[in-house]
Amino acid sequence: MLLGVIADDFTGASDIANTIAKGVAPNGGLRTAQFLGVPKTAASADVEAGVVALKSRTIPVEEAVAQSLDALNWLLAQGCRQIVFKYCSTFDSTRDGNIGPVGEALAAALDVKSVVACPAFPGAGRTVYMAHLFVHDRLLCESGMQNHPLTPMTDPDIRRWLRYQTRSSVGHVALDTVRKGAEEVAAALAAKDDTLVIVDATSDQDLITIGSAIADHKLVTGGSGIAIGLAENFIRRGQASGNSGRLIETDGPDAILAGSCSGATRSQIDVHKQNHPTLVIDDKVMSCETTSDHVVEFITGNHGQAPLAYSSGTPEEVKAIQAKYGRDKVAAKLDALFADTALKLIQSGVTRLVVAGGETSGAVVSALDLGALTIGQEIDPGVPVLLSDGDKPIALALKSGNFGSADFFVKALERLKAN
Repeated sequence: MLLGVIADDFTGASDIANTIAKGVAPNGGLRTAQFLGVPKTAASADVEAGVVALKSRTIPVEEAVAQSLDALNWLLAQGCRQIVFKYCSTFDSTRDGNIGPVGEALAAALDVKSVVACPAFPGAGRTVYMAHLFVHDRLLCESGMQNHPLTPMTDPDIRRWLRYQTRSSVGHVALDTVRKGAEEVAAALAAKDDTLVIVDATSDQDLITIGSAIADHKLVTGGSGIAIGLAENFIRRGQASGNSGRLIETDGPDAILAGSCSGATRSQIDVHKQNHPTLVIDDKVMSCETTSDHVVEFITGNHGQAPLAYSSGTPEEVKAIQAKYGRDKVAAKLDALFADTALKLIQSGVTRLVVAGGETSGAVVSALDLGALTIGQEIDPGVPVLLSDGDKPIALALKSGNFGSADFFVKALERLKAN
């Protein structure tokens, strides 16, 4: 294994796994596998890039650090020469963490400084300029992320936000330096004495430039975009042969589960419900009037029609239910419902499963315990086909809340289906 990734949620893990497997034309990327949690055994010898998916974005800081260090040790034991700490391209975190503390802990473990921190993902509309994070043409704090139920992002100044979370100073490399080329970026980073350094990027070419500049860095942090040029470094050196990816599909009953409350997911639900059966999971779940059996009954009763069960609500609806029952209790109840539902669906014969939302995806795949996932073709930017091993493979699409086109759900199910 050449490149190791520690991802703080499951959708983000498949996002960056997709980026690494796809690589840059014409050479392509690396042979990539996604692992659900820290594996207990060694990876297959043909895996060139390993992505360890954790569910550490919103857990207590100490636990997030401990889990990330465990993942680091496993990846280093596989021979990884470079480590990426992957977080969301909207920098999902609170003022206390977990991005900063995990980044500092990994840097200390590897004894490095001047570690790049770049959440930019231009393909999905996320750019960094003057250390401020934009979503399309809006500052992060005006993009809807300020209403996130768990990690409301109320400050677009990523340098300032990261400074709240860390013990050391936070540096910055401006866009005009990036545009001067990889050598200038490398020199600017080498001159920094900060542990973490925000680097501006507004295009894929900027990310390729940054990737070339940090080819020898032991640790990199960022969104999936930061990995765009990393595979090419290994291919250029002859350490990897390049991989254009392969089509991975399966057939069978399907289901869609959505727990994200992002504006993009809510819009996708509105589009989907026009022509497909949908079931809203409301606050009756808190009193156990709505159970996983009810959801399974709805989905299995609508096989072949792309049935969707969702708990996604408006910011006002989310705040109301959190005020009534408590934020953590609501999140735990929904995670348990979706996890139990997914497990029962797979046991009933469902082979194609689309899940929207990072926390929801984490709950689902943890319950399914599918082991290593093979990375297939891209459905939409940042969302690949995932396939489990075994005699009866399960095809998955794990979508971050803000990702995907308006018709994503139907498109994903079609991509997961065999020709």
